[in-house]
Amino acid sequence: MAIARVNGTSLSYELLGPESAPVLVLCNGILMNAATSWALQVPALSRQHRLLLHDCRGQGQSAHPDEPYSMAGHAADLVALLDALGIERAHIGGISYGGEVAQAFGIAYRDRTRSLILADTVSEVGAELRRVIDDWIAAARTSDADTLFETTVGWNFSPAFIAAHGALMADARRRYRDLDFPAVIRLCESFLAVNFTARLAGVKVPTCLIYGEADRLKGLRYAEIIRRAMPHAELHVLPGAGHASCWELPGDFNRIVLAFLARQPD
Repeated sequence: MAIARVNGTSLSYELLGPESAPVLVLCNGILMNAATSWALQVPALSRQHRLLLHDCRGQGQSAHPDEPYSMAGHAADLVALLDALGIERAHIGGISYGGEVAQAFGIAYRDRTRSLILADTVSEVGAELRRVIDDWIAAARTSDADTLFETTVGWNFSPAFIAAHGALMADARRRYRDLDFPAVIRLCESFLAVNFTARLAGVKVPTCLIYGEADRLKGLRYAEIIRRAMPHAELHVLPGAGHASCWELPGDFNRIVLAFLARQPD
């Protein structure tokens, strides 16, 4: 991973794929990082596209400044990173928290956005989802990795996936030990301020929505809110997949993304 100085902070990023290909940005979920989030997407998507993976401030190998984070701030960091890399326009994608970053980018920087790919994400936060994230914040305040893992894992993966992937779950549990718990809290607080629905109608770029059918955290009810706000958006549902749909059904996820991008003009 390389490091770029933007907006007074340091962002970790990686560029993969053909240098002359259209750029596709992929933004991570709240508890993930660029080094691992997209491992099942990179081989397929980097053949025809220039992938830009990066950690938002507060995530992974990027700086974790002790200050409030915001979706607008993440979007401003991303556009500054694109400027630093000489990238004029890009397809902007993300899952969960990364999908909210992508929405913020599309709203603020429409002329820099070729299309949006929004997976398992929300444009507003309902009362039940707010209670879940409040529980995550309380778990993060314990600074205990196992407590945070047990609090979050059932929301991030379907029961069938958890049962079938013990080694992956054990690896995720170990990864939680590396989390910066105060930064996780700031990221959660940033998420709780999401309120984009009324502004989505002004985002006219082609938009692809991908949701796990069994996503209990940010599921199909939220997909329908976005689709009503963006009538041109296309919705794809991955059967049986939970919130981390790019991990649970990576082949289907990649196929949908590639087919969508293939229909976009150069």
